[in-house]
Amino acid sequence: MSPLKTGDKAPQFNLPDQNGEPINLSDFKGQRVLVYFYPKAMTPGCTVQACGLRDSVDELKDVNVKVLGISTDAPEKLARFVEKEMLNFTLLSDVDHQVAEQFGVWGKKQFMGKIYDGIHRISFLINPQGEIEHVFDKFKTSEHHQVVLDYLKQH
Repeated sequence: MSPLKTGDKAPQFNLPDQNGEPINLSDFKGQRVLVYFYPKAMTPGCTVQACGLRDSVDELKDVNVKVLGISTDAPEKLARFVEKEMLNFTLLSDVDHQVAEQFGVWGKKQFMGKIYDGIHRISFLINPQGEIEHVFDKFKTSEHHQVVLDYLKQH
């Protein structure tokens, strides 16, 4: 596993959102986009992370940053997640993990002694030119939104 780095061109993608509507990264050309990869909707850590972003979305909008969350969950599960947690940003379904692989966040993981392939919790801030501006890969789920906001306040 080798995540993309600052300065890399962000891979273009087209994925269904929680309503099954196709979303392209190119839809956000000229804007900053936080693409955050998370392992599984409706699990404790992912819920804490998503709710932190939900509660910070106005601050992110103030600095013109859109949020896209990506997991391998099906759109139907994402729709339930959005409804249950009242999420106010777009979730995308990468069922075959092709986009996760392009961003370099798909790889070996270990949980309770089992080794398996899955999405690593890494976020990418993409600049208006479509390049990776910053990679967030060291944070607690409860602090993810604050780490992102702190970076944005300095840049």
